[in-house]
Amino acid sequence: MFLHQHPYKPFIPEQATKLIVGTLPPPRFSKGLLLERDVNFCYGSRDGQLWPILDHIFQLDLKYETTETAILQRKEFLNKNNIGICDIVESCLRQKIDASDLGMENVKLRNLIAHIKKNKLVHTLLFTGGNSKNGPEYFFRKHLKEYNFKLETVSNEVPRIHQFKLGNRIIKTISLTAPSGAANRAVGSYPQFKLLKQKDSDFNTFDFRIMQYRKFFKRELALP
Repeated sequence: MFLHQHPYKPFIPEQATKLIVGTLPPPRFSKGLLLERDVNFCYGSRDGQLWPILDHIFQLDLKYETTETAILQRKEFLNKNNIGICDIVESCLRQKIDASDLGMENVKLRNLIAHIKKNKLVHTLLFTGGNSKNGPEYFFRKHLKEYNFKLETVSNEVPRIHQFKLGNRIIKTISLTAPSGAANRAVGSYPQFKLLKQKDSDFNTFDFRIMQYRKFFKRELALP
């Protein structure tokens, strides 16, 4: 069995209002075996789409390379936009060394509620995936049970929106379409994607994510 330990601590600016929440980066990041165009930071896989999506939305002109400059670019963006990253999985065991969520066993979760309590301006969690088994929303629901909290549905349309009460705060959760190639088949089945594809044959799954992510990264959500 391979112990897949998260290689990065949560990155949460003091003024953070939103947290990006995923699971684990590919095992090569934990083993220090980065590939060309990988960035040694959260969501830094050369195959991942989160940073290319944000790069396009915010016109960041990011570098995709294993350098300190590339890391600093991403940290500066997060600090400037009051966005943190706190993946929910601390570690897991794997029989096969790959990045599959379903391949995770004996999963140890981070105490995300404790991080939200500590960072009192946080009002939104941006899940990089939904409630399928071993996805970030799936694990967060398990985590909430430890506190006897429960997610309330705000919208069941993609991306699904929920909320829960933490003291006198309302925390919203957005289950974004996963920024990975593995989710492309699911995107292709969305009625909204099919409609947009009919209108523009050049419209693709990356365009769909840009459209979706822009809505939640570029504006503050109205709180009840």
